[in-house]
This record gives sequence, C-alpha cells and structure tokens, in this order.
Amino acid sequence: MFEFLQEGYRYRKLSVELKKRYGTKVYRLPINAGFTCPNRENGQFGCLFCDETGSGFTTIKDIDIKSQINEMKKRYINKGAKKFIAYFQNFSNTYAPIERLKDIYYQVIEKDIVQISISTRPDCISDEILDLLEELKEKIDVSIEMGLQTANYHTLTKMNRGHTLAEYINAIMKVKNRGFELVSHVILNFPNDNMLDVIETAKILSVLGVDGVKIHSLYIVKNTILGKMFEQGKIKIGSLEDYVERTIRFLEYLSPKIVIHRLVADPPREGTIFGNWGKPKIQIINLIERKLAEKETYQGKNFLSWYTPKTEKFKNIQNDLH
Repeated sequence: MFEFLQEGYRYRKLSVELKKRYGTKVYRLPINAGFTCPNRENGQFGCLFCDETGSGFTTIKDIDIKSQINEMKKRYINKGAKKFIAYFQNFSNTYAPIERLKDIYYQVIEKDIVQISISTRPDCISDEILDLLEELKEKIDVSIEMGLQTANYHTLTKMNRGHTLAEYINAIMKVKNRGFELVSHVILNFPNDNMLDVIETAKILSVLGVDGVKIHSLYIVKNTILGKMFEQGKIKIGSLEDYVERTIRFLEYLSPKIVIHRLVADPPREGTIFGNWGKPKIQIINLIERKLAEKETYQGKNFLSWYTPKTEKFKNIQNDLH
C-alpha cells in the first residue's frame, strides 16, 4: 500500500505510475473538441471561477482534432516521447449527442496513444455514454476525470457548480460500477472552506475508491464572477503557507492507493488576476515536497486511523494482549 515510500517518494506520483504501466514516460496531449457545458447554457454563467476557455487555455484552438494531436506531439517528439494520452480537457466532454461523441473519441485512436482521458461533470454521465466508453475501452485505455472541487456542499452552491455532493457521489458510483479509471479534481483553498472540509474531501474520495486526484489552488481570472468579487474585495485568498498546509493534510488523510496527478495547477497565461501567489508551479511543488520531508509525513499517514473500523482496532488490541 505504501510502496511509494520505498521508491523514495512521499506520495503516489502519476509520472511514476504511468511509467510502470506503459514502460516509458507518457505525455499528455490536451484537446479542444468544441464542447460546451450545461452550466453555461441558456443565459447561465457557469461556475463562478470558470473562465471563457473552460480551463482549456493550453489547448490549440480553431483546428481539427487530428491537427491538434499532430501539433501537440511536435512539442514532445524531440524529447524522445513515444507514448501519449489524448486528454479531452475543456468544458464537459461528454455533453453532446452520442453519435457525435463516438465520432470525436474514435478520431484520437492512434498507435502511440495509449489512453483517452475525458474530463466531464457529474450531471453529464449517463448509461448510454458509459456504454459507448465501454465499447471504446475494448480498443484503448479510458479514464474519466470529474470535478468535485470540495465536499462542502454549501461551497458547491456558492460557487454555482450546478450539482451537489450527492449528485457527484451518484455519478462516481455509476462510473466505478462499470470498472472505469476515475480521476477527481479538487480545489483546496476556497475562501469559505476550512481544514475540516479539506480532510472530509480526502475521506470521501478515499471511500468512493477514486483512482486519482488532481489538486488545484484557486486562481482568479478577469471577466469571471469570482474575478469581479475579488476586485470588489468580497473574497480573499489565503496565504501560500495555508495552501501548503492544506495540501499536506489532504494527502495525510487520503488513501495511499490513490494516484496524485497534480499538487497545484498553472493559471491561465492571460487575464489572471490572482494565481499561485505569483510563483511558478514548480516552486510550489518543491515547497510542498520539502514540507512533507521536514514533517516526516506522507500520503495516507492518517488514512488507517479513520478508515479502520473501531471493532477491528479493538480486536487487534485484544490479540496483542494475548
């Protein structure tokens, strides 16, 4: 369970796990397939923090999917890249008629693409879509990414996520019951969340058996509702030190089986009002890893303390006494 400790790491790193699975370093190719989001239709403005790209600011716009893949590959071929993940990134990538989804997904099946990763929302998962993805899974590995962001359902409402904690759990159970690999997104420093919310989020993801987690810090982009609130002084972002502490606590209570895809995200290059305390992502990653070492702590350190039933603990004590 804690083999990553023997490998010299304090959390289960995605790059290491991918290399174990596919035998080499694997590179992610972000794809813009032109999807939208149900939370932004019919005059709705979407999540308060969502920018106009739907978190797809690293994708290549205005060219077809095949061309996007070829252009993205060029960035890594000189680095010796041999295997890739096709990542449908921005907005809700299951929110379209089933025939359109089938056409789009099958376009990315190529010899050197070992996995398709599809980012979506809890309210955009149906049995029909899962049937299609099961068909796709016979030809290529498929993973589903889904945003929870926080276990605090009051915050979900305030951020206008358009779904509750219960709806997220319902969608996760449907996905996991079909045997899909599932990655959840979380934001650990919402202004209204405290450390208890951070710990509870880690516990819920662990109980649900998600396979991976992407951890984000909250960034604020101009021309978003959250951006206007920030400029008006209605919200404040906590310190970098607080974010690091929250990330460490989240890891401590998280199942050690869950792969960590990200400790912090890059904000958009343009239009960002606040992002990562003005520091490069690598500096924050290094800071988190250094603090983990200084505290002599690691992912899952507190996992068994809450996950193991009290009856089992009592049984173990009785066995020790005899």
